[in-house]
Amino acid sequence: MTKQNTLWIILDLVFLIVFNAVFFVLGGTEHNASVWISYAFIHFAYLMLLLTQKLIRAGKSSAVFGFSLYSISAAYFLVGFVTGVIIILIAPESYRGAFLVQLCIAGIYGVMLISHILANEKTAGVEEKRQHQNLYVKDASAKIKGLLEKVSDKEVKKKIERLYDALYSSPVKSHHSLAQMENSILISIIEIESAVSVGNKARIVSLANSVLAAVNERNIRLKAFN
Repeated sequence: MTKQNTLWIILDLVFLIVFNAVFFVLGGTEHNASVWISYAFIHFAYLMLLLTQKLIRAGKSSAVFGFSLYSISAAYFLVGFVTGVIIILIAPESYRGAFLVQLCIAGIYGVMLISHILANEKTAGVEEKRQHQNLYVKDASAKIKGLLEKVSDKEVKKKIERLYDALYSSPVKSHHSLAQMENSILISIIEIESAVSVGNKARIVSLANSVLAAVNERNIRLKAFN
């Protein structure tokens, strides 16, 4: 465990230590059910605040996801803490009121938290799909552009330039039904790289022609979905 992790754990424990010290020193250990219910819900709210980090979806917008979830958990903790302290100070004889109030607050928190997690998952899924779509054109174009510097034969260079132009001008937006075709194109480009590395002109020309045809077909099919 690193020094930084140890310091974070100590920081997280400060509230629990201070709260419990005040609770037991000033109030002792003899309390009715309503007080213990509020005591438990305060700890639950703080635990959820600490666990919020585990609920954040990793991705490009993780900072935004984290802010929204932390805001909800922090608001729940503050409301739960203030409500719990008030109930502890009043210490009503009946536990029902304390339990129902804390349960309603926790329920509202649960609905808001889960709805935001689902929204974040949907947003992250869209981002991943968009990133995959961007990678096809970007990676394929970059690979072919890199080959232009490695070939000197005019015929081969012209073929690769045509392929590069077709890839570079291809729509970034894609469709899930074209994923297999796009993967096949990327695999074929790797084969072109291998052919270039050994100087197999016939193989390069043949592959470039087939990949160009596949790229054009992919773009034509894509138009049908738009």
